[in-house]
Amino acid sequence: MAVIPMWMCDRDNSMHESKKEADAHDKLLELAEQFTMLMEENLKGVDEKQAEEFGLLLARNKDKVVQACKGKPDALNDLLVEDGAKVTPTKAAKK
Repeated sequence: MAVIPMWMCDRDNSMHESKKEADAHDKLLELAEQFTMLMEENLKGVDEKQAEEFGLLLARNKDKVVQACKGKPDALNDLLVEDGAKVTPTKAAKK
């Protein structure tokens, strides 16, 4: 019987094949938690589950968020989704 080493993420107990993967996942969840707390503190009435989902979305796409903050807002275009269909920035801005 072979033994396969696995590493567990501290935040959600997910298992990973390498320490590097587990650490990266843990950092992603930590960033998502910070985004979630930021939303909950600054947007009164936001649903906790929605804040968590948005925090995870931002954390998973942090490179695109950074690009947008550095003057390339089009980097976020492929994250705009409405009812399963992509939304153009002008369509999203009209809402």
